[in-house]
Amino acid sequence: MADIAYLGLGLMGRGMVRNLLKAGHSVHAWNRSAVDLPEEVTGHAGYHAAASVAAAVAGRDRIMLCVTGPDAQRALLLGPDGAFAHAAKGTVVVDSTTTDPAVSRALATAAAEAGHAYLDAPVYGSKAQAWDGTIGFIVGGEAAVLDSVRPILEAISGGAFHLGPNGAGAVMKLIGNLLSAAQTAALGEGLALARKNGLAAEGVIEVLDRFGGSSSVIRGAARKTLANDFEPAFHLKNMAKDIGLMLDLGKASGVPMLGTAVTAELYRAALAAGYGELQANAVHKVQFALAGIKE
Repeated sequence: MADIAYLGLGLMGRGMVRNLLKAGHSVHAWNRSAVDLPEEVTGHAGYHAAASVAAAVAGRDRIMLCVTGPDAQRALLLGPDGAFAHAAKGTVVVDSTTTDPAVSRALATAAAEAGHAYLDAPVYGSKAQAWDGTIGFIVGGEAAVLDSVRPILEAISGGAFHLGPNGAGAVMKLIGNLLSAAQTAALGEGLALARKNGLAAEGVIEVLDRFGGSSSVIRGAARKTLANDFEPAFHLKNMAKDIGLMLDLGKASGVPMLGTAVTAELYRAALAAGYGELQANAVHKVQFALAGIKE
């Protein structure tokens, strides 16, 4: 069993730590702020709360992290207080942050200069899937490096999929979130039409469950919105951040992102309305308001 440093205990990280412990690994965990973790995690014999990044990574040759974006990645990994400076030579870093692919490639270069190996390994799935171990890792980096940590990743997920060199995993993750954001926005217009025309929620759900143009994203978001449920499993503020990264990637790649640009404005309006801490489907609140629908 491995002795692993884990940095970041947010909605996704705490689930991954839970499953690492269940798989028999030892975990030295650090989070930049105090977090309320369940006894199932903190009471486990393999769980160790580290006082700093340096303390978490010292003596460990496997580092995993999942944080909020590029600024947090740089803060945790780079500089004299960062993980790269304190990890033993040859450490494998598995970074599950949803980020700019250019940042992933730069971090991979910095890791190699420090004598480490780096994988960008964002995940699909959200809080519930991280907790029950059914997320999937989307990986960019050297295949041999992935193979060296594959048993760890597969023990806490539904699989690890190699997309190509460093940055490839980050690109695929943004593509996935682009599709999710667009479907959620389209659903909001559809649900507004349904409400304005008096369709019963139960009937809408029944058809979406059978309609070929539906998806798990649409079905899940529809159920939550029609139940007035905006409890966060994936914060709207993080989706808005990811949409910004998508637009940056489109510009860098020479790909027009017309639909995504409109979606970005919608999510920006939801942020301005104060919905950032809610689930991403809270963008429907803005769409309903624009349609004159009272919740």
